[in-house]
Amino acid sequence: MRVTFLLFDGFSNMVLSCLLEPLRAVRDGGRADLEWQILTAGDGPVRSSSGLLVAPDRRQVGVIDLLVVVAGYGHRAHAQGPARRQVADLARHSLQIVGADTGPWILAAAGLLDDREATLHWSLLPEFAEAFPRVRVMSVGHVATDRVWTCGGASDALALMLSLIGTRFGKADAFLASTMFLRDDPRPQGDVPDRLADLVRAGSARLRTILDHMSETIDDPAPLSRLAELGGMSPSKMDRLFRADLGMSPGQFYRMLRLARAQDLARTTRLSLQDIALRCGYCDAPALSKAFNKSYGYPIGRLRQRLRKSADQVVVDPTRRTEQNLGPVW
Repeated sequence: MRVTFLLFDGFSNMVLSCLLEPLRAVRDGGRADLEWQILTAGDGPVRSSSGLLVAPDRRQVGVIDLLVVVAGYGHRAHAQGPARRQVADLARHSLQIVGADTGPWILAAAGLLDDREATLHWSLLPEFAEAFPRVRVMSVGHVATDRVWTCGGASDALALMLSLIGTRFGKADAFLASTMFLRDDPRPQGDVPDRLADLVRAGSARLRTILDHMSETIDDPAPLSRLAELGGMSPSKMDRLFRADLGMSPGQFYRMLRLARAQDLARTTRLSLQDIALRCGYCDAPALSKAFNKSYGYPIGRLRQRLRKSADQVVVDPTRRTEQNLGPVW
């Protein structure tokens, strides 16, 4: 899946994080075919609403699976300038489009929201409806149509991206990505929408208990019968609950957690594969390698090669103030 983020001056760092970090979690969980690039309006550096400067990646030509347009302050001027043509050009090469924060305003100016339901930052909804009468403006957090999805601020952007991940990759990946951002509390916190709290709950407090125990026993996996007992249910009911809420069996999810942990250790530490295997509940390195290759389609040793390569290429330049390396470039 190839994703292109198009950033405009005045974009929100928080909105960008809520859209990008869940994708990073999915990629780090083993989706090697997921990659992204950062482009900017006008192809020059842009500054976020908090003053951080972001330089674009070198633009690559080709089909874009997902185009994500993120704008903030200055959206009215952007919608009238050459950036509108840039959006229209990228949209012609994109299979799916997301507009976030005030990004939908620019999508509407490019004619991409005509006769569609759409939303954007809540403070602009009345003006948006007046400026673009052909858009069916919805006063909701995010709107998912066939090709163009739109959302408002940061919490809405997170909800949209988790929904998209669930559609593209499955409920389990969406759940794991959601746990990066949201505390494991069954009650909604602050202005976090109830639908996000539902993702973190993953259906019930009993299922949450089982998931917590899985996370705590990665090095010594508990029998499924014991997990069902902890959740106060039969193994068959636990299996039905996992399949309904996470799209896979308890065993498959447990293995997914263990291999994700192994992947993280292989990518970020100098531990031997034998040590990583023991920490992730495998009897030895060959058993881990076999399970990893079966799930991800490539050997875990390849991650160790990437770690060495990354270490060799790290160069610190204190004079540079741009945010770089937000993701792999095509």
